[in-house]
Amino acid sequence: MLATSYRGKGRIRVEQKPEPRIEHPNDIILRVTRTAICGSDLHLLHGLVPDTRVGCTFGHEFAGVVDEVGPSVASLARGDRVVVPFNIACGTCFYCQRGLTGCCDNSNPCSTIGGGAFGYSHTTGGYEGGQAERVRVPFADIGPMKIPDDMHEEDVLFLSDILPTGYQAAEMGAIKPGETVVVFGCGPVGLFAQKAAMLQGAGRVIVVDQLGYRLETAMTFTPGVETIDFRQTKDVVAAIRRLTDGRGADVCIDCVGCEAQGNFMHTLLGKLMLEAGSATAIQWAIDSARRGGNVVLVGVYGPPFNLVNIGTAMNKGLTLRMAQCNVKRYMPALLEHIRAGRIDAKSIISHRFPLEEAELAYHVFDNKLDDCVKCVLIPPEAA
Repeated sequence: MLATSYRGKGRIRVEQKPEPRIEHPNDIILRVTRTAICGSDLHLLHGLVPDTRVGCTFGHEFAGVVDEVGPSVASLARGDRVVVPFNIACGTCFYCQRGLTGCCDNSNPCSTIGGGAFGYSHTTGGYEGGQAERVRVPFADIGPMKIPDDMHEEDVLFLSDILPTGYQAAEMGAIKPGETVVVFGCGPVGLFAQKAAMLQGAGRVIVVDQLGYRLETAMTFTPGVETIDFRQTKDVVAAIRRLTDGRGADVCIDCVGCEAQGNFMHTLLGKLMLEAGSATAIQWAIDSARRGGNVVLVGVYGPPFNLVNIGTAMNKGLTLRMAQCNVKRYMPALLEHIRAGRIDAKSIISHRFPLEEAELAYHVFDNKLDDCVKCVLIPPEAA
């Protein structure tokens, strides 16, 4: 089958790989019909996530048709269309029983940090990802959600990750009616966090990015947001304070992570240094929040050496919340938002490529070419 294959830092290829097989009675084999490239995949591509091994297949946002069914699978049958959460969760452990499927105890033998995930290095279990013609899905009675017959895969594709991630980010901010929320980053997760903040009662949503077309996309996707282009702003934190009566925002959400652009630099041993895995966005969030405010982190920080001024957060009395999204718990409610037209998730798709052209798709997405917001890959059988 065709699948993406990581070939080392900065290199991705599409290659022929062996088809997956049933390895456990509760597995299914999914014929992928749609899969996406996530900003988190770029962290892998750039070598910022530990233990990303040559030859692995990326991809944790995918939907498709059940092709094979393990003997103990009770909820799915061959031919069912499903969308799959990026979390791999057993459904029975201490964490899964509390809805914390991103922290599953049984899906990741390689780490005590968190649960398993598709296509995201051996730190999350070493599972092959969905940027392929077929993928093995463990714990198939727990994760996958059937796609309603009257909906297309692209309608619900982003229930796999970025829509629940953005929604959970806003929820973790504990937004009170009328509060001001700042979202750092107008990529796909940022767009959904902005939309979710409005749906959860924010009075103002201010978004920060450096690309004009992404700021324009934000204003179209969530009418009423205010924008800051940090290329045109000498001091982002000061600009946010000016917009908030000098206090700062009630809630700040970092949707960027460890490859943030910007001019924040850490002082270390008397020297100015910008570490690989820049913590610019989370530092801006800490500095931009009002005293007693909430800061939410959903951007991926792979390297362990990010330098963050945690003392400022403590002195300001901030509440910091962060998590990999517990996708499964949000899928039913967000499906209803999509059905009702409150969230047009598929509208953020700017580019579609055949799976065979995944290398080009990564190039376009990574370099923000052609006003790229979100790339979807289409395997040959689904074309």
